[in-house]
Amino acid sequence: MKISYDSEIDALYIRLIEGKQECRTLRLNEEVALNIGVGEKLVGIEILDAKQVLGAGQLPAVVLEGITASLSPLAVREKPSETYRA
Repeated sequence: MKISYDSEIDALYIRLIEGKQECRTLRLNEEVALNIGVGEKLVGIEILDAKQVLGAGQLPAVVLEGITASLSPLAVREKPSETYRA
């Protein structure tokens, strides 16, 4: 899973399945969209106006509960290195 935030456009993207995926977009409202892949798997979640939608003008802290450690390290970047679209 990868969570990316772009402060220039205030958009948050949560990628649940890595790699390039053929997706259709299901809009829940003006700010939130789901990317649905093959087999109706949820590939990602896009949130526009993220600061307003998620937390009264600021992004909330990310808390992981019940998650066992993976083999890959935790990486924190100021700006995503790729675009948000799945």
